[in-house]
Amino acid sequence: MYRVKEAFYTLQGEGAQAGRAAVFCRFSKCNLWTGREKDRANAVCDFCDTDFVGTDGQNGGRFDTAETLAAHIRSLWPDAPGAPYVVCTGGEPLLQLDRPLIDALHAAGFEIGVETNGTLAAPEGIDWLCVSPKANAEVVITECDELKLVYPQPLAPPERFLGIRAHHYFLSPMASPSIPEQNADPVKQSNTRKATEYCLAHPQWRLTLQMHKILGID
Repeated sequence: MYRVKEAFYTLQGEGAQAGRAAVFCRFSKCNLWTGREKDRANAVCDFCDTDFVGTDGQNGGRFDTAETLAAHIRSLWPDAPGAPYVVCTGGEPLLQLDRPLIDALHAAGFEIGVETNGTLAAPEGIDWLCVSPKANAEVVITECDELKLVYPQPLAPPERFLGIRAHHYFLSPMASPSIPEQNADPVKQSNTRKATEYCLAHPQWRLTLQMHKILGID
């Protein structure tokens, strides 16, 4: 059974695929945090601002088979020209994304992107792999399409991850998880300046902003 918090059609907001139409499939659960505020202080990843608990989100649910979930995702793609693209995210999608689902999504015509923390081995067949490392978690994926590091993390400087082979290296300014999206976030503003300065000093890295939040879309 696959457990999905939410699924929706939108534009990819970050990284090398920013601006591309995609169906986002957000899987429930993560191996670095329960998703519950009472556990945040002791979590390996304590800055996450995403709700991935349960299956009660937009178009969320439980799906008995890979084919059922693939059909559900396909129903969210518009009947219009353009290559179907799905982004499997979370939580941590590699807790659930397996080869049967990859095959079912490909059979439904999708190119498959994955956003992972990199602590679990990725199954074969993923078309675009984005790894977002966390400070206190061992990354086992050594090659990907893009590496997207939330910045700054005191115990995770960018140079620590240069051993991961990637076509693109991005810094994403860390936001405050306690400030609602519609409110001004001085923490993120400060971190955006810091990330900008780092990219200027280390041009191997590129700045990426959360375009979907700027646009006010899912």
